[in-house]
Amino acid sequence: MEKFNGKYRIPSNRLNGFDYASNGMYFVTFCTKNRIHYFGEINEQIDKPQNPSIDFTEIGKIANQYWQAIPEHFPFVELDEYTIMPDHIHGILIFNNPEKTTWEPNKFGPQSKNLGSVLRGFKSTVKRYANINNIKFCWQSNYHDRIIRNYDELERIRKYIRMNPTNWLKRK
Repeated sequence: MEKFNGKYRIPSNRLNGFDYASNGMYFVTFCTKNRIHYFGEINEQIDKPQNPSIDFTEIGKIANQYWQAIPEHFPFVELDEYTIMPDHIHGILIFNNPEKTTWEPNKFGPQSKNLGSVLRGFKSTVKRYANINNIKFCWQSNYHDRIIRNYDELERIRKYIRMNPTNWLKRK
């Protein structure tokens, strides 16, 4: 196992040699610590049982509000399909930065204007809100990403995200 500053560290699950600031589509998933249902609960709608929704907690509402505000802070990011579940978030982010003309592979250390910085900014603002308002809340430390490579894959992921609340209820 690799060491950093004399300590063992978990290897990155990012794609080695990929530029996570490059224009493209990214599917991301990140969870709450210990999968605690901080964001709310999924409820079947009586008039639309095939279309369940989440009853947000206060921190769930804030996560939703801050997710929608990502393009205000990162103008090169467009939001696509997303869903906030009781203990995790799925979303598609589209990077469209005409000024991005060079390829800089992902590296350890400070970074800006890439997928990691966008998600770090989002997660930290939600956590900051929770801290300021004395709301018990904690993120899992990492996140999962997938680089979306073509339109068929994009459509499959969009469907997966849309179906997530329905599938959640089926697991109960």
